[in-house]
Amino acid sequence: MVRTPLTPEERLRGERLGALLRAARGERSMAAVAASAGISAETLRKIETGRAPTPAFFTVAALAGALGLSMDEILGRCAPEPVAAPVAAPAPVRAAVPAAAPAAVSAAMPLIA
Repeated sequence: MVRTPLTPEERLRGERLGALLRAARGERSMAAVAASAGISAETLRKIETGRAPTPAFFTVAALAGALGLSMDEILGRCAPEPVAAPVAAPAPVRAAVPAAAPAAVSAAMPLIA
């Protein structure tokens, strides 16, 4: 099976996730946190170092639970930075519509009372 290469944004998101997990782990050992999450220490090491930048959802959820993080916090801190929308060019200025209809139109269309 051929896996498509990761985009730079996916790699950056993986690096952010790894940094967040390392910081949340603090002084606890990698083995202790991994065991608490039900994953191998090698898997946690790969995630923390960015070698596994797109871990499975349930792996991230288990790590969040073991580290006392909410999934919302992980998403907020690992999501890509919002890109500012390009500024649209101003709309062209239209010519003003004449207040009165031209005489030819007025003569052809009598007013109905």
